[in-house]
Amino acid sequence: MTDRNGDDPRALQFAALLTAAKSGANWGSTTLWVEYSPAVTAFLRARGSREPEDLSSEVFLAVFDRLPEFVGNETQFRSFVFSVAYRRLVDEFRRRARRGESEEWIAERDPDSSPSAEDDATDRIADRTTLSLLNDLPADQRDVMVLRIIADLTVDQIATVIGKRSGAVKALQRRALERLRKNISPTRTPEQPSSDGVE
Repeated sequence: MTDRNGDDPRALQFAALLTAAKSGANWGSTTLWVEYSPAVTAFLRARGSREPEDLSSEVFLAVFDRLPEFVGNETQFRSFVFSVAYRRLVDEFRRRARRGESEEWIAERDPDSSPSAEDDATDRIADRTTLSLLNDLPADQRDVMVLRIIADLTVDQIATVIGKRSGAVKALQRRALERLRKNISPTRTPEQPSSDGVE
């Protein structure tokens, strides 16, 4: 929706917010953090960061450090933020590989994923099921799907983040969806035990 002058109020609001953050206004940086950090942390957690909250803080320190040189709209800013997050995550994986650490993140072993209340249990079962399905995908397909589902990025934004062409991202997404369809049994729900009796 645009106003009488043909301007998009959301775009104007973001431009004002970005200008405030660039000028060093604490409220501007805080608002950007509150708006974008939950999605960044969720992305990092879903992709296996050992300390997603800490890494998210590092991401935003880098974002704020580079903010004066950023030029663009809200969509481009979102791509910029997730590009930084993706590179920081790759750096973490490389550090772990150099140290000989190769263990994949498993929801059941994450202390942050243990239920805090009974009414949270169903959501957590669904989250674990989703993460389990995503973790079965090859790494490049998993990256695309996590950025699409959790970070809510468009195909073009994902292409910018992972450094591939939009057509390649679409192909990865299509292959991932085909693989997920094959892995999901229509007769099984998260509450039902698997065929080997393990829930």
